[in-house]
Amino acid sequence: MPTKEEWKKQLVDNAEQQILNLTDSDKFKNYLNTVAKFHRYSARNIDLIYSQNPEATQIAGFKQWKNDFNRSVNKGEKGIRIAAPMIKKLTPEDQKRLDTTKEKAIVGYRYIPVFDISQTSGEPVLSAKDFVKENLADHKNVTNLYNELKNYLNNNTDIKVSEKRLSELGGAKGYFQPSTNEIVIGSDEPDNALKLETLYHEYAHSQLHGLTSEFKDRPRAYQETQAEAVAYVAMQNIGVDTSNYSLGYVATWAKDKAVIHSALSEIQQVSNKVIELSDGLTKQLGLQEDPKEPEHDLKKLSAHDLNKSYQGLQQQVQQATSPQQKAQLKNQLNDVHQEISDRTQKQLKAFAKQNPEIKQPVSEPDQSLKR
Repeated sequence: MPTKEEWKKQLVDNAEQQILNLTDSDKFKNYLNTVAKFHRYSARNIDLIYSQNPEATQIAGFKQWKNDFNRSVNKGEKGIRIAAPMIKKLTPEDQKRLDTTKEKAIVGYRYIPVFDISQTSGEPVLSAKDFVKENLADHKNVTNLYNELKNYLNNNTDIKVSEKRLSELGGAKGYFQPSTNEIVIGSDEPDNALKLETLYHEYAHSQLHGLTSEFKDRPRAYQETQAEAVAYVAMQNIGVDTSNYSLGYVATWAKDKAVIHSALSEIQQVSNKVIELSDGLTKQLGLQEDPKEPEHDLKKLSAHDLNKSYQGLQQQVQQATSPQQKAQLKNQLNDVHQEISDRTQKQLKAFAKQNPEIKQPVSEPDQSLKR
């Protein structure tokens, strides 16, 4: 039976070995999938999650699943261990020894169990990404996101984004020019998703391989793999198909432990920046809201489906974290409520007409369905 310290070392060593095994495109893609899903986590915890369950999509602690999501961890499930900081209140002596004025500091890490959603049962959990993915199935919205990202970079950064015809780009879909800090994208590219991916790719170059970048002198193929990795994560984050991506240069990284960790750290940092930027833009475009079901479609639903829709929307309203999203869901709930009420009144009138001998009691309007 290993000691606690031996167990911790084994956990970290296993994660380290899994990272050093990223020697082919498919393994690297699986790792990047974890980066896309858990971009708010530290590099250390991303590595730990990937090494223990590369298929994980959403994790939380035992109590958090129960209290925040109304879900229970299934009996017998083994937790995924991640590092949680141990924070200590500093004494004046500690502050002097550490040469700091901070009142608290991290003094170590403990490895706590969390569980993936696949290890739990209970109420459904919807996230903004579910809505983004559905909305971006419409190519018009992909174009809008591309234009919004291009305008943001032009208006809020020192990067200049312009377009030229593909015939002027020498076979490329786009490029980044470090000397002028300029990104150029093929204007007549017919595939809107590819156009957006190219902009993500070239933006990654601007962040990773600009004139002052640490990696500016790395081999070209190395730089291309880094930029494509960031674009892959960005597209994964918004739910656009990435099955045709090729990330084949990774094998050479595993020869140098320091190089692969440095490269992955850079990819994670820039990916986080791109994801935060994309999330802000999709909110601005209204793509994180569940598309409102037209009122006439509600009339086509059976009574069973209408009641099921009502119950589902009630759950979504309770789980919504964004005020804007909650308001949108409440509007939909009100529409479904109105349709149920209209049908009930119609059925009551039809019954009264068919049974004139039954005297209707005078009563207050039914308040059983509340908005």
